[in-house]
Amino acid sequence: MARTTKSTPIRVLIAKPGLDGHDRGAKVVARALRDAGMEVIYAGLRQTPEEIVEAAIEEDVDLVGLSCLSGAHMALFPKVLRLLKLRKVKDVPVFAGGIIPDEDASRLKRAGVRAVFGPGTSLEAIVTTARQIARRRA
Repeated sequence: MARTTKSTPIRVLIAKPGLDGHDRGAKVVARALRDAGMEVIYAGLRQTPEEIVEAAIEEDVDLVGLSCLSGAHMALFPKVLRLLKLRKVKDVPVFAGGIIPDEDASRLKRAGVRAVFGPGTSLEAIVTTARQIARRRA
């Protein structure tokens, strides 16, 4: 049975990598995903890429959401993707949000980030996209 049915909700890890101390947006997204019926694990502030990947594995998530407002997204997000690959976690999509210039968003998508949300993105769009890209399990 797929994990996206009512009895098995999508499990999402929301994390704030790096030294960015602003998490209001990540918490708003976490709440929207929860209100849409997903199980949300909020990893909190100042997580290392290693901690994020470990949490994704331990929590057996279907989706990882990363948020960064500090400008370090081009260093941190690809590192999370590399570590997921190194740990053989290839089927868990990653989405991102924060202050990310369009050029960087394109580069992140080429690196493997499935969706990038900037300021002003509607919560409905984020929820819809999360449902579309979440790992499907047999």
